[in-house]
Amino acid sequence: MLRPDMYPGRIVNRGMRKVLPRSLLGRSLLMILLPLVLLLAVALQIFYGSHLDVVSRRLSGGLVGEIAYTLEMLRRYPDAADHAWILGEVNSQLDLKMYIERDAVLPHVASTNILGPMDDDLASSLQERIGMPFIADWLSDSGSVLISVQLPDGVLHVSAPRKRLYAGTIYIFVIWIVGMAMVLFGIAALFMRNQVRAIRRLARAAEAFGMGRDIGPIKPEGATEVRQAAAAFNRMQERVRRFLVQRTEMLAGVSHDLRTPLTRLRLALAMLPVRDEMRADVSEMTADVEEMERMIGGYLAFARGEGAEQAEPVNLSAVLEEVAAGARRSGAEVAVDVPPALTLSLRADAVRRAVTNLVDNARRHAHRVALAAMPQGRMVFVTVDDDGPGIPPERRESVFRPFESDATGGTGLGLTIARDIVRAHGGEIVLEDSPLGGLRARIRLPV
Repeated sequence: MLRPDMYPGRIVNRGMRKVLPRSLLGRSLLMILLPLVLLLAVALQIFYGSHLDVVSRRLSGGLVGEIAYTLEMLRRYPDAADHAWILGEVNSQLDLKMYIERDAVLPHVASTNILGPMDDDLASSLQERIGMPFIADWLSDSGSVLISVQLPDGVLHVSAPRKRLYAGTIYIFVIWIVGMAMVLFGIAALFMRNQVRAIRRLARAAEAFGMGRDIGPIKPEGATEVRQAAAAFNRMQERVRRFLVQRTEMLAGVSHDLRTPLTRLRLALAMLPVRDEMRADVSEMTADVEEMERMIGGYLAFARGEGAEQAEPVNLSAVLEEVAAGARRSGAEVAVDVPPALTLSLRADAVRRAVTNLVDNARRHAHRVALAAMPQGRMVFVTVDDDGPGIPPERRESVFRPFESDATGGTGLGLTIARDIVRAHGGEIVLEDSPLGGLRARIRLPV
């Protein structure tokens, strides 16, 4: 019984997808090339199948007719003097070189063949009109065809010019067909490459804008539809940029409005006369205010998305060393294993924040943290391992949602912010089992 994925139609489609080019330029050129090749094949078939065949048969028949007429004359006038006169007239009047090798025997070799119908038509005419053993040699002489016919008293050797058996216009016709096809294909390839270049430029601009790089408006080029897409992309880019500016300004106002009363509360608590029995309560209130300020900072950073920073070449190893040093100052035990220099195009502050969030999340739940980076091909992998309790596999995706990973000392946004930053760089972050026994956060960044 065939499985649904084993139907012949699906198998054919898979095979076609493997054979067909993947790029738009390749498929467009294939759409042009296939009809062009089909047209050439039809033209050559018509030429070879009708005109060339007819011309070849007529030329072969004319040449063999002259040879047959000469043999008939030699048979009718058997005198040696007559033979000499007949062969002399043939050589001078018919543009053929003939002579008889007396008492010779035709060697047992096969006739040679060439491309085209000329050799077959000549052999057919010799077999039909002469009816005696013969050999046709097309390769020994580049300018002539050597024909040997077995006679009762010897072998008749005939040297006929090749132009007597086929027309040279076939080469001109083939060269013209192939040359015009190559010229048309070259023009089409040049035109399609210019069209595809505009699409590729638009794709690169969209990819760069999606990764947070300010590339500015792109110049509309190419066909009308491609120009419309580029103009629409420029308008979208401007609207998104305007929205980000407005949101950042709003968040700045919210930050000021929220932090001002918190600052007043902190100052009031610091200046409040505290008796011994109230000291613990005041310390808890101060810790709550600090916690609120930290949470507000986390919420604002999540909403802001680190969007104002531009990507530039950054030594990722130095960034990871800085994150590890900051975690050690907070009392964590962090081991680092990174190459001396690992330069990538990154938004340094954003990546530093993402890795810091992962390291902070690890050190809150574990005793040991290991931070490592390793390049593989066109990717760089950054891992954060810990020896904590880990996260069950069924929850490893849900903890990336906002507020899902909230725990003691956290805001529930650390993993969410880290994934947003990594994805904005064209990478990905996943959670796995750690060799240390806890959780591993693995970041993949493109080089």
